[in-house]
Amino acid sequence: MRLFVTGAAGFIGSNYVHHVLSSSDNEVTVFDALTYAGNLSNLDKFKTNPRFEFVYGDICDSTVVEDSMKGHDAVVHFAAESHVDRSLETPDIFFRTNCEGTEILCNAALNLGVDRFVHISTDEVYGSIETGSFKETDPLNPQSPYASSKANSDQIVLDFYSSRGLPAVITRSCNNYGPFQFPEKLIPLFITNLLDGISIPIYGDGENIREWCHVKDNCRAIDLALNKGETGEIYNIGTKNEYTNLEITQILLDLTGNDTSMINWVEDRLNHDRRYSVDSSKIESLGWTQGISFDNGISETVRWYIDNRKWWEPLKGKL
Repeated sequence: MRLFVTGAAGFIGSNYVHHVLSSSDNEVTVFDALTYAGNLSNLDKFKTNPRFEFVYGDICDSTVVEDSMKGHDAVVHFAAESHVDRSLETPDIFFRTNCEGTEILCNAALNLGVDRFVHISTDEVYGSIETGSFKETDPLNPQSPYASSKANSDQIVLDFYSSRGLPAVITRSCNNYGPFQFPEKLIPLFITNLLDGISIPIYGDGENIREWCHVKDNCRAIDLALNKGETGEIYNIGTKNEYTNLEITQILLDLTGNDTSMINWVEDRLNHDRRYSVDSSKIESLGWTQGISFDNGISETVRWYIDNRKWWEPLKGKL
């Protein structure tokens, strides 16, 4: 297949390109606007690969999108503004990119007769859950402009499927971690701060719980949804690796040789979701299982950031 992959100079998208080009004969066109979190160096190893092409473009530019998408068999849509704290400051940017951009992509894919459209979403659209795990059929309750913009983009995709026949599937994964993650997110921010002897901020009491999936496992699940998912369906991607933010902090302190004196307790943000958890039995029914344990994955991730200072040090200035 020829895949049109949006936002693939970013964290999950670039890892997905690594996965596709190393595990299949598919061709990949990366379409990316190279905003602050987009980094072409994530894809350096494919510069001379004949199955790889990069196109600079904004998903909100309908003309460029449709011209660039022509001739592709499938769209895998990662492009999004994705940082909750930034969404509180500039929600308009999030709704423009995540909603308007998604609508433009859906329309182009429909007009061009693309065979498959995979929309990458997040567990944050469900909101918080005290016990148990969200199923794909549960109502959405987003609690930030970011989560709301993603919930709205999900609905746009589903509307294009139900009313216009777009052959779409949606994935909603839990929190990802791994190589190439921009150091504004919790795990890379904490690792890089600790490597530089800088304190790490913990909101509130640190007892907010998140479920963690190594990005490579998520990429395998996304590829499975692309190739075997049922049109019009949503697939949660979860691991049951649930940790409080304070537990994650202690793990990272231990792995970097630091202690709790590096913690900077800060005031919690308003309406901070307490716990995320998704039921992934649906994607597991297609044959997906977690392949990288959290213990191994987090150790490898810390090592990656230790070994790749030249990658992340310039990015810290963008925070």
